[in-house]
Amino acid sequence: CVIMSSDTDEAILFQDDEALHPASERQTSFLTALLAGGCAGTSVDVALFPIDTVKTRLQSPQGFLAAGGFRGIYRGIGAAAAGSAPGAALFFSVYETSKPVVRELQQRHGILGDNPAISHMVAASIGEAAACLVRVPTEVVKASMQTNAAGSQTLSSAIKTIVADKEAKAFLSPVFGGLYRGYGITLFREIPFALIQFPIYERLKKEWAAHQGKEDVSPLQAAACGSAGGAIAAAATCPLDVLKTRLMLGKDKKGKPYKNAMDVGRRILAEEGAGTLLSGIQPRVMWISIGGFIFFGSYEGFRSVLMPLDL
Repeated sequence: CVIMSSDTDEAILFQDDEALHPASERQTSFLTALLAGGCAGTSVDVALFPIDTVKTRLQSPQGFLAAGGFRGIYRGIGAAAAGSAPGAALFFSVYETSKPVVRELQQRHGILGDNPAISHMVAASIGEAAACLVRVPTEVVKASMQTNAAGSQTLSSAIKTIVADKEAKAFLSPVFGGLYRGYGITLFREIPFALIQFPIYERLKKEWAAHQGKEDVSPLQAAACGSAGGAIAAAATCPLDVLKTRLMLGKDKKGKPYKNAMDVGRRILAEEGAGTLLSGIQPRVMWISIGGFIFFGSYEGFRSVLMPLDL
């Protein structure tokens, strides 16, 4: 998934017992981040859905053609559309709310100097953990439909089949069945992704604004910064994305269930070779770099409109 964030020149005032420390980052309100993130998330996930389908089918254990090839390229778009807005909105609202809090704690306790990248990384990780509560069920249903898995002809039948899988080795499987299959590996993918992407994004925005002698960059410039950060992070985390896709699909091409992420990795290395861990890297990098441009540009655009409203 392509999730991303805001702010350039920070403007939080932090006061400890002794002194007032100037700030570097304008705080975005919870509601502004919620609305801007939701609108941006829906825009990019729907617009670039075909690329995501190609990537998922390249990573599936049965292979690209057997998983559907270029046929039915929009299968699962309903699941993506339903989950993208709440997932992105949850991420951004938590990210923007956590960032000044983490920054204040960092300054108060002198953690790793006065480096804003730390607050960006920690806040992004917290945001990812929250967003995955929505994103993982969406991804499981979407991947099942994209690869033409048994019982996934329609959105309702896919959900019914996955929830009925009470034997799935997933979070609260007696209640949710396989809906949270792969939650752990998704977090394990998303947090490193955020740790790479957001410091690059925020730093590029800050340097670009300083180079222009301005307080902030334009939405178009922010989009370019987000695209660059996303492309680098996407390539670096592709092996984790392959493990996530396989675990969410649940079974290998012979129908043998995967036990956990370690089992997926071991079987891929033994049966298919290490090169399989880079399956789908081209569409993944393309999707996230283009998506990052659209997403960050949309987010910054919506945010610039909503912030003066003091929501």
